Amino acid sequence: MSHPLLPSPPGLLLHLPHSSPANQHRGPVCGRQPPIPGKGFNNMSQVHMARHIPSGQLVAVKHTNLDECTEDELLQLMNEVLLSRRFRHPNLLTSRLVFSSCCQLWVLTPLMGYGSADSLLRTYFHDGMSESLIAYLLHGVLKALQYLHRMGYVHRGVKASHILLSGEGRVYLSGLHSVYSMMREGKRVRAVFDMPHHSPALLPWLSPELLRQDLHGYGVKSDIYSLGIVACELVSGRVPFQDMPPTQMLLQKLRGSHCCLLDVAPFPLGELSGLKLSRSGVDSGIGESVVTGSLTRTATAERPQSPGPKNHSATLHDLVQLCLQQQPDRRPSASTLLTHAFFKQVKRHHTGDSFLSLMYPAVPLGAPSLDDPPMSCSPTPSCHPPTSDPTEGMWDFS
Repeated sequence: MSHPLLPSPPGLLLHLPHSSPANQHRGPVCGRQPPIPGKGFNNMSQVHMARHIPSGQLVAVKHTNLDECTEDELLQLMNEVLLSRRFRHPNLLTSRLVFSSCCQLWVLTPLMGYGSADSLLRTYFHDGMSESLIAYLLHGVLKALQYLHRMGYVHRGVKASHILLSGEGRVYLSGLHSVYSMMREGKRVRAVFDMPHHSPALLPWLSPELLRQDLHGYGVKSDIYSLGIVACELVSGRVPFQDMPPTQMLLQKLRGSHCCLLDVAPFPLGELSGLKLSRSGVDSGIGESVVTGSLTRTATAERPQSPGPKNHSATLHDLVQLCLQQQPDRRPSASTLLTHAFFKQVKRHHTGDSFLSLMYPAVPLGAPSLDDPPMSCSPTPSCHPPTSDPTEGMWDFS
């Protein structure tokens, strides 16, 4: 029986092996070991990689047990489903198929081959990313925010784990469950007062005006502040304010203190070794944790300790300073930031070869590796085992 408030299955049967979550796989597919299941939505959802056998296309499949969700969490999931149907933008990750069966909500999206910016930091770019790659990622996020803001929505969840990158090099912004409308009775309001239901781990990215919860409220410029925090995160590999207790973090933000790039060190270098770093699997974007589990099985659970100061361009410093202005009115809009001098370099990376040079040494999920055995799709027991159910062979969960 389907959940009364969510779509019913459209006659498509997805088959998952009936085993424990740690071994929830059919076994090696075409000779390749399957990746570990990932997590999403505050670790309440499981994310798998699946292959649609007729087309050979890889997708990410997220399923959530609705019986384990609170009323607020159900509302967030419903919000994500409805907005995914409404939004149409090349830099927003929306679902291809959503349905509920029994107590499970199933969401299918394109597979993000490179995973999230957070997983890339932990796996490949321990000391932070290059400015060219940072510009490439933030430019895609800004285009998504420009669309959302013009549609009258504020995202409220911009962070590295919600910035996803496909194997073809397209940047996606996920986390639609936190999106909030600024339309009231058909008119757009300047500020809203709703405090988002989120994990405490999201606090470092939230703007001072959102955390303040006063009569002034907050607007779309709150997302611009979060983008500035993400920029610092991508530069250094660590999340600003991450080590502070929530009360101290709030006081620092309300006083106007904000993070700096590490060539203007915000803390004495001797204190950097004590800072805790961002973990994966917390409120991750759909599809992100699948790649994380596959790429980091031999990596540590935490990002390495932050490096010493590095030299950064004046345009990057200016971008971060503009985004982290204490007063929301002083922050530029997403449309204005897209014309910032820092993003002029993005035009140089439109070709496939230049994009691959940006991503090196990262390799997208599903790409052949020199260490991988040759792929073979002969009808052996390890490749598409026979089944009496004609619809079971439509999906291959790796």
